[in-house]
Amino acid sequence: MAALRPKRRHRTRRRADMSLLGGIRPPIAALSALLLALAALTAFQLGHVGRETVPPAVLTSQQYFAEDGAIALRASLDESITDIGRTASLFSSGEPVSPDSVLDKLGSVYQKWRGTAVIEIKSGRLEAQRGENLPLTALDLTALDGESGLAPRMVRLENGETRLLTLALLSWPDRPQQLLVASSSLKVPGISLGRSRAIAVLDSSGQVLGSDGVGGSGQEKKQLAKFAKTVAQKAERHPLQAKEPGSGGFAGVSGSLLGDAADGHRSVAGYAKLTGSQPGVGTDATALGLTVVSFVSVAEERSAAVDSFFWIAASAALLVLGALAVALLVTTVQRPLIQLFLESRRIGRGDLHRSVTLPKYGEAARIGAALDRLRRQLLGEPAAQTEAPRGGRRSRIGTRALLAVCGILLLAWSAPLLLTLNRAGASVAVPRSIVDDQRERTDTLADRVRRALNEGHADLTSVASVISDRNSPGELTELLERTRNQHGRYASLYVLGADGTVLARTGGTPHHPAGQGPPKQPVTLVDSGNRPVITEYAEAPGLAGAAVVGELRIDFLNALLKRPGLGEVRVVDAEHRVIGGNNGYLAFASLSDPALDALVKAANEKGGANDTTGKGPHAKSALLRKGGLAVAAAAPMTGGGVAQPLDWTVVTRQPAKGLEIPAYTAQNRTVLAGLLGLTGAAACLGWMHIIVVRPLRDLARRAEALADGDRRTVVYPTHHDEVGAVARSLEVIRHQLPAQRKRDAVGGATGRTPGPATPAGRT
Repeated sequence: MAALRPKRRHRTRRRADMSLLGGIRPPIAALSALLLALAALTAFQLGHVGRETVPPAVLTSQQYFAEDGAIALRASLDESITDIGRTASLFSSGEPVSPDSVLDKLGSVYQKWRGTAVIEIKSGRLEAQRGENLPLTALDLTALDGESGLAPRMVRLENGETRLLTLALLSWPDRPQQLLVASSSLKVPGISLGRSRAIAVLDSSGQVLGSDGVGGSGQEKKQLAKFAKTVAQKAERHPLQAKEPGSGGFAGVSGSLLGDAADGHRSVAGYAKLTGSQPGVGTDATALGLTVVSFVSVAEERSAAVDSFFWIAASAALLVLGALAVALLVTTVQRPLIQLFLESRRIGRGDLHRSVTLPKYGEAARIGAALDRLRRQLLGEPAAQTEAPRGGRRSRIGTRALLAVCGILLLAWSAPLLLTLNRAGASVAVPRSIVDDQRERTDTLADRVRRALNEGHADLTSVASVISDRNSPGELTELLERTRNQHGRYASLYVLGADGTVLARTGGTPHHPAGQGPPKQPVTLVDSGNRPVITEYAEAPGLAGAAVVGELRIDFLNALLKRPGLGEVRVVDAEHRVIGGNNGYLAFASLSDPALDALVKAANEKGGANDTTGKGPHAKSALLRKGGLAVAAAAPMTGGGVAQPLDWTVVTRQPAKGLEIPAYTAQNRTVLAGLLGLTGAAACLGWMHIIVVRPLRDLARRAEALADGDRRTVVYPTHHDEVGAVARSLEVIRHQLPAQRKRDAVGGATGRTPGPATPAGRT
């Protein structure tokens, strides 16, 4: 038995040491590590604000600009490819017509191709041609029946320019098959470049296929060549690898680049590869592998929004307050608890001749007093005589109060960072290039809406040109259904007679007033139960007084407005009533901000002293400082077409707090530092409260009850830590007390002096 005792002591000591792996030390150590890490992060990382010569917001704006160009080019190319194929299909489904008639009707409906031609496939003879001469020798007429025989293709002219050739078949019974060819230049349509911006279209190898805004200086061409080489490499990446996770927005590869610096200015570029409207869904245009790159020269300026001394001072303040909080926890919570653990283990082993060293604060002081009373009871003193000592004012301070003091110390550092310090006011300077980009992008968006309306009317005109009184209602319905399936912009398509009778229709119920013939206006807007209905009318020459009518889906218009970086986008009519938007809005309501209403009015002024262009209405931008700093722009829909008489205006408002400029970056990083400090303190102090304080408060009540004479309630540990070790020692003492009482009774009967109880496990 004696030989086994050292092993038993060793095993007991090991269990006591293992209990110390949890408990009070880990949360305090974690809090210390978090505060040190946050102090280092504040001093060396968060303080690096405003040291860039070009703010990140300017780079992001150029990326958005290139994405707008890629979307416009892809939509234009796909629309052109669809129009050629649908036009050839319409002609092929009717009576045979001459090649000249085909090209004349095609040119009267669409004015977007640089050249058109009809070729007899079998003989290779040119039947008719309009516009510029086409490089027909580049076409292999023997391979048209292949898998990609009618796919669009790029060809280079003798003068170095590149053209995109779009092909479609004209087929009639008992007549030789013909090839309809249309050429278009590879330039981004409808992009407002402003004063000093340039834009170019690149192929997969980085070759410039078309450009606009590139001056004759060798410096600009050299810079474009450098950008093109870099963009060609970056465009080969997978879209998911080229973007940050969860960034959303543009579905393809896009980004920004910093160019050369000269005379205090630096070239900044954005690039975007043509991609489909849905991720992973390609189109005929995306198969060409084209990339749009735009670049502009911006002024370099270092704007240290916040002196680095602020961040060093904030880091030093955190170290001081954190050291006070940790020192308070160590001296008032950790050390007394460890001392209590050692004292309880000593009493449980039977060492009763030395009084318990009492902690000064909180539950540890209460448990220490109860332990000393239990020690005296084990020595034979009756429980009634071991009255609880009256604790001083400090002993009434609970451990929760000590944690609250530590929390207040850390909150004193976090709260000012969260609420008051480094706040960007209304006087924040926004880079001029961002304001200009907001204006140009808004103007581009307005042109995109105008082109969409014009394209829709052109589609209806194309359909109207092939119908006549010889078509049955079933044939008209089939034609309308095919057109609606090819173009998702229409909610309803129908043929309206001169007397207002609907001769054929597909889609939803028509909103045209019953009994009224087609109006003279090609595009109208009506309020149908607080829902805008945009209706386009195309006169049908083959049906006297009739017209093909298309009602556009309002969702189609709203989808055109969803572009990142523009903020809130609204389309307003001539009376400044809201027609569409990129987020929730009330149809036909007024603009929410009077400043926006004034900006729309200024953009639609027809000339004046402030009109620098001399061309009447034009896009304008402004910084709105009332109600929060914001960048706003308004662009009327100018440029001609059937949409011109609508007098619509696209207006955008982007809150400046969402821009990555030094002032707001410093504000956001300041709030981030405060949040990190508050979160770390709450996590560690909450951890300590759950793991240590609550079990300690419960143990204090049990220890006092045990000292008051409660021998039946079992004292069991909640966790295997210091508090749990004290609880186990109290349970050992609870088992020793009845044995001591029996010895007291025996000693009183025999006249012996009672001795201390034998610790459990000893003989």
